[in-house]
Amino acid sequence: MPTPSLPSSNDGRLNLEQQRKRAKELLKQLKQNAPPAQPPTLSQAQWQIAKQLGFSSWPKLKAHVDAIDFAARHPDFEASDEAQKTHWRCGNDIAHSLQLAGFKGRFCMLTDPLCMGPVRELPADAYRQERSRFISQAFALDLSEVTRRFDNEYRDLAELDEDRPGVLWCEADAYDQLFLIRALAGLAQVPTRLALIEVSQVPGVERFIGIGQLAPDVLAWLWPQRRPVEAAMLRLARQAWQAYCAPSPLALAALAQVDHAALPLLAAALRRQLQELPGVRDGLSLTERLALQVIDEAGALPIGKVFGVLMFKHEPLPYLGDMMFNAMLRPLIGGAAPLLVEEQPELPWPQRPVRLTALGRRVLAGQAYWPEHARHERWVGGVCIRPGQAHWAIDDDHQPVWRENP
Repeated sequence: MPTPSLPSSNDGRLNLEQQRKRAKELLKQLKQNAPPAQPPTLSQAQWQIAKQLGFSSWPKLKAHVDAIDFAARHPDFEASDEAQKTHWRCGNDIAHSLQLAGFKGRFCMLTDPLCMGPVRELPADAYRQERSRFISQAFALDLSEVTRRFDNEYRDLAELDEDRPGVLWCEADAYDQLFLIRALAGLAQVPTRLALIEVSQVPGVERFIGIGQLAPDVLAWLWPQRRPVEAAMLRLARQAWQAYCAPSPLALAALAQVDHAALPLLAAALRRQLQELPGVRDGLSLTERLALQVIDEAGALPIGKVFGVLMFKHEPLPYLGDMMFNAMLRPLIGGAAPLLVEEQPELPWPQRPVRLTALGRRVLAGQAYWPEHARHERWVGGVCIRPGQAHWAIDDDHQPVWRENP
């Protein structure tokens, strides 16, 4: 007998009384189907409910709820957050929630989307120019404004080397993990007052995508799980950052094959990022392939809907925001040989329906190779895929291979 359907929960909060009611409802169902000689018990029903929510026992579920309730009632339950502490994030999605949860420190962010565009080991000025130019072009933003924000954020990031009290808030996806190694790789020495909070899932959350979806009291619950930044983290971050910026993906692939105790979420994020290289059969990145599959199944779908279906049903490790997804789609829509047709361009882009072209269907079926038709450069970190040139690709075993021109 299946357990009652899981109540929709995307912010991490659980109501214990609601779970008790679900257990009682389940017990009634179990009794209807159980043999008279072996009547089910409430504890068995509670165990099934707890298991469905991601806990190994009912007491552990209760302890989790109690911990979150306690954190909500006592936002400074640990003599922890201070006004001089800086909370670092790769976006502004938790800034307001931290305030609501009672955190007192300053909030800073690095919005440079390192999972997109060229990311090379360059002198500071050249790096700033290249990244600012990419962000401006990809997101149709004013270059001077992008450069100003870029300079401000990286100037703030340099304060990490001043050994001020701070904490890095990260999740498991490539966007966050690349932010993490970028921040740590820039440190000259091991900080004494910098901590890290990493999370890949939260019990009771139906589909965990990121910290930004969590309620303020769940952020307070995460707070005591922080750990100090140590020398092993810095060594691994420097190695990973250098590999990510390299023109060959081989060193990055080697790091991605082994889980690392220092940064346990890094390897999976690197494996996912490597899948943004062209697939050896169709030339599509994994994101492109999944998006085309969603559109192919629907016939035509608004871009915003494609993004929602992709993130909540198909993406194995969500890392894109909606504007990033739209920027990724643009090269598939424009050009002389597009894979997608965008209808009703007068509408805001999330509402514009898109459908596959004949070439799009051929590429998706593996009957044509996308880079042979594309006219734009593609980057995965320091690896560049240029039109008409041999390039790195990813094979069916998720290993980088060098693909010559046909």
